[in-house]
Amino acid sequence: MNKTAKTLLAASLAVGLSACASSKTSAPKSYDLDFAKQKYTEQSLEVNGKAVKFRAFEGIVYVKNPVDTKYEIINIYVPEAYYNGGSVEGFTADTAPIFFPNQIGGYMPAEPGKPGLGGKGPGGAPDGSGNQTPNAALTALSKGYVVASPGARGRTAANGKAPAAIVDLKAAVRYPKANDNIMPGDANKIISNGTSAGGALSALLGATGNSKDYEVYLKALGAAEADDSIFAVSAYCPITDLDHADMAYEWQFNGVNDYQKMNITMLDYNVKRELVPGTLTAAEIALSDKLKPLYPAYINSLGLKDAQGRSLTLDNKGNGSFKNYVASFLAKSAQGQLDAGKDISSSKWLTVKNGKVTAVDFDAYAKAAGRQKTPPAFDGMDLSTGENQLFGNATTDKQHFTAFSMQNSTVKGATLADAQTVKVMNPLNYIGSGAVKIPQNWRIRVGTNDRDTSLAVSAMLAAKLQNSGYTVDYALPWGVPHSGDYDLDELFAWMKQVSK
Repeated sequence: MNKTAKTLLAASLAVGLSACASSKTSAPKSYDLDFAKQKYTEQSLEVNGKAVKFRAFEGIVYVKNPVDTKYEIINIYVPEAYYNGGSVEGFTADTAPIFFPNQIGGYMPAEPGKPGLGGKGPGGAPDGSGNQTPNAALTALSKGYVVASPGARGRTAANGKAPAAIVDLKAAVRYPKANDNIMPGDANKIISNGTSAGGALSALLGATGNSKDYEVYLKALGAAEADDSIFAVSAYCPITDLDHADMAYEWQFNGVNDYQKMNITMLDYNVKRELVPGTLTAAEIALSDKLKPLYPAYINSLGLKDAQGRSLTLDNKGNGSFKNYVASFLAKSAQGQLDAGKDISSSKWLTVKNGKVTAVDFDAYAKAAGRQKTPPAFDGMDLSTGENQLFGNATTDKQHFTAFSMQNSTVKGATLADAQTVKVMNPLNYIGSGAVKIPQNWRIRVGTNDRDTSLAVSAMLAAKLQNSGYTVDYALPWGVPHSGDYDLDELFAWMKQVSK
């Protein structure tokens, strides 16, 4: 029996209603992980004047022993055509890749996403057409992808500290893997997508496929008996390598003393971002001066090379081939604007001759972009950051996670997160290790106006992947701030290309 027939049989068991309620916060009962028993609703939304019909299997608890059934659920959406033996843009029930977008921001708890109107234009802002642009999930359905959007626990709950979110995403991946014979879509072609912390977790999900480091957590939740590797990774502005992000930030922004600090209030995927201006104090400038010199030794320890095999290093002042490497992506982005006939003359950090970008003043770029965070940017000495809360535990809400901030902590009795927890939140610890299954294809996007973390973080991730033999589509879209899903046409063109 082929998958189309199996899914039709599974569908006959459903009664067309929504699945489990998502308002519960604890559940002593054990949940059945059989997709054939899940209920659905038939839905339809319009994309470019054409009805997109699909079946919505919502609120599926994806582990047998969930800790929080508000978040440890997954929404699965299937094009209706696949229940009638049809195809969508060349995909069928057997061959359709599974788009796996998470809604995580700021390492906060996140409910699953849903197809809808309200997508974003360039720069992450509403597209100006009444905000009726299809979002990523609806776009995916219109192009024939099965959509599986997972929820995950987050840092504000005692049970949501690291590594809860990545464990939940892994468990969610195992659900379609375990149900591949009865669920439409090819579970061997799961493509993750996320933005900011969600982008970091998308990268971490890809870098840690089948790692034994997470097995004890997955067993405790009763995750499905299946592997948790994925097919490809899309990551928008991933804030990753947290244990070295403070020094990376000061490597880029040292000497830029005025800032506009982002105040973020958020629950699930509803975000309010407010800029608060200020100037670094003398003590903060001194911290920046201490953190910046730490980064070269770290970069040099990685043994990174560019696409031509040249070593990427920094001298003790933070200059060198790695800095030029990061700047080269800014130059490429700027050149794209020039080639498109755009005016970029206001970017005084660029040297342009005869329509060609010939030089990038990276220090001037950092000043023009502007500082957004005070040092240390991520491991606050006063335990005030979201990342401090992420690395807390069941009994301690906030902890340090770097030796530097622990040594300079201003909080009496502050504690340091254990090394293993810090390890399992950083994809760089797994890329090239040979002990995990990592997807061949990666797409990483960070806007040139993004100041939430150093550009070095994503550039280093791209280099590490390329040096380990993986294919990376890495770019810095011009003028784009910290945001994601703003170039869905390009994203889905890439997805289709790598899925062939």
